[in-house]
Amino acid sequence: MPHDQSIAAAPSAESARLTKPRRTHLRRLASKVAQVVLAASGAALLLLVLLIALTLIRQSWPIMAAAGIGHLLLGQTWSPHNGAFGFAPFIAGSLAVTVGAMLIAVAPAILSGVYLAEYTSSRMRMIVKPMLDLLVGLPSVIYGLWGVLAVVPLLREFVGPAAARTGLPWLAFTNPSGYSVFAGAIVLAIMVFPLIVAVVDEVMRSAPQEMREALFSLGATRWETTRAIIRRSAAGIIAAVVLGFSRAFGETLAVLMVVGNRPDIPRSLFDATYPLTALIANNYGEMMSVPLYESALMSAALILLFVVVGFNLVARFFVMRVQREGLV
Repeated sequence: MPHDQSIAAAPSAESARLTKPRRTHLRRLASKVAQVVLAASGAALLLLVLLIALTLIRQSWPIMAAAGIGHLLLGQTWSPHNGAFGFAPFIAGSLAVTVGAMLIAVAPAILSGVYLAEYTSSRMRMIVKPMLDLLVGLPSVIYGLWGVLAVVPLLREFVGPAAARTGLPWLAFTNPSGYSVFAGAIVLAIMVFPLIVAVVDEVMRSAPQEMREALFSLGATRWETTRAIIRRSAAGIIAAVVLGFSRAFGETLAVLMVVGNRPDIPRSLFDATYPLTALIANNYGEMMSVPLYESALMSAALILLFVVVGFNLVARFFVMRVQREGLV
């Protein structure tokens, strides 16, 4: 190499040695900034939930002070013009529709997610996955209209009369209109099904491919490998179910269109009911002339918030217990 070229190359090598620690320092700085931003975002989300809860408590306090929390939660009469604000029928309606939807949707959704992640071919997955994403993003009013046009007539004409012939009290067909707890549960189950499937699929596919290869190399069958991955992904699967429950319990429009909106405690799958979400949506514009009406509706929103947060906390406790016992 000529002498002048070696002289020219020396400074570039020296500059590379000087800039390497600087790049390392910049990466560490960026990592610390990202950690601070993520911590601040988490704190902001927690603060937002607390602010929402405090606002609802402040707005709900007049009715709580006037009627008492026990009367609000256990009262079965809803007559705002007479000062009666009993939430028991609405709480029972929300729980009946949501629990019914989860009983219908959870097991098939988890099995479908496992099948999509572990058994479906790449070509079939390319077809199914976009359809799932489309179903997750559909507006709830479309599901509600489908329920009105398909589910309600089916229950009214065929399922309800057939169920009544069994003689079981919880299948009594006392509401021939077809707008019922069962209709709401079916519509909600169809709504949360693709959401749970999509989350379970992503959780299962996040398992390292090396884990599958190691199990196969040890002689494990396809089902034994899948079962091991399910155990590893148990926390994520529980999170998918919690997400589906939150979506179902907080849904308004689709449920409002198919449940009948009658403020009675349902005693049969075919009884009409009135969830808390539908109560708020239907009546918020009519509250101005009735004392304590706004406070009562804010109390309904507060109950919704507490139920969803409480269910998430219970589910999180269960996930932590599963992780502590070494099952995942």
